[in-house]
Amino acid sequence: MAIVNTIDSAYELEREFKRFGRENNFTYQGLKLLFDYLEEYSDSTGEPVELDVVSLCCEYSEDSIEDIIDNYCIDVPDADGNEDEIKEIVREYLNDNTIVCGETSGGFVYAVF
Repeated sequence: MAIVNTIDSAYELEREFKRFGRENNFTYQGLKLLFDYLEEYSDSTGEPVELDVVSLCCEYSEDSIEDIIDNYCIDVPDADGNEDEIKEIVREYLNDNTIVCGETSGGFVYAVF
């Protein structure tokens, strides 16, 4: 037998992250993107997503553009300091290499690879 706790909103997801001491892993905006992604995934597959906060923190990340560039050694020579071009290079890199859940005001929420 399984006991299931249904999470219906990003706010409820945020409460679970706080309950597990993981409130600093994602901004609220990032959690909203993650919630929407997981809800869409569940709807498209017809399978529920088991909530495991620690696992989600290992499988997904919210990082700034600068951190993503540093963490994945992304070469951005063509950008010449243009923030929009740099953001596009990072977006393309992530889309080519992983699942992007969404874009926040300061970076991206994506599946870690």
